[in-house]
Amino acid sequence: MSRLSRTTAQDVLPAYLQNKTPGIGLVHLGPGAFFRGHQAWYTHRALLLAGGDWRICAVSMRSADVAAALQPQDGLYYLAAMEQQTELELVGSIAEVLVAPSQYGQVLARLTAPQCRYVTLTITEKGYCLNGRGELDLTLPVVAADLALAEVVPDGSVRAESAIGLLVQALFLRYQAGVPLLTLMSCDNLTDNGHKLKASVQRFAAHALAYRERAGFLAALQQLICPCSMVDSITPATDDALRELVQQRTGFADAWPVKREAFVQWVVEDVLPAEQPAWREAGVIFTPDVTAFEKAKLRLLNAPHSTLAYLGSLLGLETVLDAMAHPQLAALVTLLVQQEILPSVPELKGLDLAQYSAAIFQRFLNPSVRHLLAQIAWDGSQKLPMRLIPVILDNVQAGRPVRLLAVAIASWLQFIRRRAMQQQLAEPVPLVDPFASQLLAIAGQCSGKAATDLPLWLALDAVFPARLSQQPEFVAALSRAYDVLNHQSATDAVQPQWNLLLNGDPV
Repeated sequence: MSRLSRTTAQDVLPAYLQNKTPGIGLVHLGPGAFFRGHQAWYTHRALLLAGGDWRICAVSMRSADVAAALQPQDGLYYLAAMEQQTELELVGSIAEVLVAPSQYGQVLARLTAPQCRYVTLTITEKGYCLNGRGELDLTLPVVAADLALAEVVPDGSVRAESAIGLLVQALFLRYQAGVPLLTLMSCDNLTDNGHKLKASVQRFAAHALAYRERAGFLAALQQLICPCSMVDSITPATDDALRELVQQRTGFADAWPVKREAFVQWVVEDVLPAEQPAWREAGVIFTPDVTAFEKAKLRLLNAPHSTLAYLGSLLGLETVLDAMAHPQLAALVTLLVQQEILPSVPELKGLDLAQYSAAIFQRFLNPSVRHLLAQIAWDGSQKLPMRLIPVILDNVQAGRPVRLLAVAIASWLQFIRRRAMQQQLAEPVPLVDPFASQLLAIAGQCSGKAATDLPLWLALDAVFPARLSQQPEFVAALSRAYDVLNHQSATDAVQPQWNLLLNGDPV
């Protein structure tokens, strides 16, 4: 069995790799599975259609795992689109994978090279280091440390740890050298992501003395192009079964193939420079306003996804398919969307929202995609303020119901309590969240009863806006749901009173 590489796979390489190899025109921060199943695939398709020097330098800000898997393979990997039948495609758009902590000079060299014109990012919501107001949090240790270093010297001798610090440094070096600034493209489930990215870059630069003293640089950042975007495709974690499938079907050993559902969508604000990969031809949707697409996806896909993850985990379920096979849970999430989420989504020209939502539920039922609830449950403190909290605030303002939305929030809070209990097990189950220590500390003070616990939770202003705790209808609904979902075991599944959750009625 040969290891996948350009040498071993010469006969099956994408056409753009068979003759003159395209140059690197893109840098991507965060080379996880979603990026490789989404932006890297779209760029691969653009290269197939129109060529150009648009291969990707993928940069990991922390882990060396992706580099260790893909560098020996010359960046090649197989993508499995999984529906009734699994289709494999060899993707060659990644030219190299660098690891920022150990290859920082090479990363900066790529970011400052004139031929590099775009930076795309999938660094998850927490990678933007935002506070509860959606602004760059200058008090976060990683941001404060980067600012302190940048105040001394902003050149390549400073090694930024945050993505924002790295981008500002690269932009400044390009400005000093007279090289056009980069176009920065956020590809994360972050509302208004392009505007928040641009504001974070500007805020960082304005608070670092070395940059602040250069008025021309700060003025140049006002012209920075940072389009908003919406990305969508369910991408479960890679497992050994996928590696075995790739070996059987292709004859190559691929250390890190990627799988996703066949459905894939990328919507980008139409403000990009004229020189760009053939993304339009590859199926990317360009629009003057991404907001409606973004809101529809966050509310109709991501919000029920998170609800399935937290309630399903409390019930002892493992995958989205398992959760959708649970009659009461599936009924609750269906009612949540129909009664409380769909009415909050503005109309989108050319898209029937009810059909769009129904199609999403069909995607959840895809038997070929084994999407772990534990994976979806990561980083709840960052996801819920994007997926559920805005719907609650909109519904309260409009006089619409929030009872089932409160169940979704209560399930997250009780999920954290369970993770806190699981810290006492022989093999503790980690809580994957940038606020994990703070969340576990709050959970440690909780009794499981809403009367004592909710004031502690709602005081967490990084997640819950102050005005939310002042909404009696929501607080009452949250209190009822929290008590219904209360449990005192680190391992036993919750057995809630479903009539009370579904209808607000006693059993």
